[in-house]
Amino acid sequence: MNQTLNTTRRISSIDLLRGFIMIIMALDHTRDFFHTHAQTDNPLNLATTTPFLYFTRWITHFCAPGFVFLSGVSAYLQAARKSKRELSLFLIKRGLWLILFEITLINLIFSFDIYFSTITLEVIWAIGISMLILGLVIWLPFELIVVLGLLIVLGHNSLDFYEKGKDPASFGAGYNLIHRIGFHPLPFWKGHSLFIFYPFLAWTGLMMLGYCLGKVLRNDNEVYRKRFLVIAGLSVIALFIINRSINIYGDPVPWSSQKNGVYTFLSFMNANKYPPSLDFMCMTIGPSLLLLAWWDGIQNGLTKIVSVFGRVPFFYFVVHFFILHTAAAITFLIRGHSLAEGMDEQLFIKFLIPGEGVSLAMTYLIWAALVGVMYPLSKAYDRYKTNHKEKWWLSYL
Repeated sequence: MNQTLNTTRRISSIDLLRGFIMIIMALDHTRDFFHTHAQTDNPLNLATTTPFLYFTRWITHFCAPGFVFLSGVSAYLQAARKSKRELSLFLIKRGLWLILFEITLINLIFSFDIYFSTITLEVIWAIGISMLILGLVIWLPFELIVVLGLLIVLGHNSLDFYEKGKDPASFGAGYNLIHRIGFHPLPFWKGHSLFIFYPFLAWTGLMMLGYCLGKVLRNDNEVYRKRFLVIAGLSVIALFIINRSINIYGDPVPWSSQKNGVYTFLSFMNANKYPPSLDFMCMTIGPSLLLLAWWDGIQNGLTKIVSVFGRVPFFYFVVHFFILHTAAAITFLIRGHSLAEGMDEQLFIKFLIPGEGVSLAMTYLIWAALVGVMYPLSKAYDRYKTNHKEKWWLSYL
């Protein structure tokens, strides 16, 4: 008979996968702040990119869906030590807390714009609103949560047909919050705007499915867990390959033949992230499920280091952004620019002038240095959290 896991034991593969996600996430953000072409061209633009630059951006696609998915898994695992009412209230309050952090602290650290001229809703917002909704949804029967999550993930791209050919300006903020990137002036705050970068519908469906997977990961039968994860992972990858090959439904941007086989493959793999298409989610979650299976129970020096990042993801997210933007600002001033130039109101991200920066190789070196700096900071914060479990507010960070 299947049994649940001892609720006092952390599932090591979750921390390991989340730690891996945090490390490669830092690569993308380092590129954003330092690479010379980061603000002038899209690294996924097949007309101008190189395979190495493309891969530098593409590999980081695993971060947001993995982060959202594992947030759902963690929510279910908390059900082992919380009543449904306690878990519901926690998810709702933490969701609201994350949304507040996104609007205030994250926006400030990302842009260095003390006037908040543009409020951007990115991944922390998506996690926050999805967590809030999950806090309400967990009252439904478990089977219904599975069905609802699948309906959203598999079906949200049907909205692409409704959106096709329409003027982007015709979509209001309400619709864009759900399923489309949008830029909207704030009527109640003159001179300020809202940039919806992470519409929440697909992310919410993905978090629901992560919550449902938590039931599998709590099972005490290791063979059952691994078999389920491997079968599920391979099935999701197969769904991506088949559906992407058909090229009709599941992504708003079809792939196409390019100048050679390599670039045609890059086109095939270039699934839409904003919002995450069905193909995008299958492409990233399938391998993540396999890693959860293969990394279950692995313990060595490297996994211990990587897992530290996975135990303090929000701390890591905030601090690494602050370090990156501060370092970029210092570099900006060293190049001879003034403080006034750096804070120019025309700059969306302060202290970043499009076209300035370093090579891709140097970007990788800066990324490595950043991860090295983040390790002792993350380890110290992880130790603090472990030794101060009585501080309730730490569970919200």
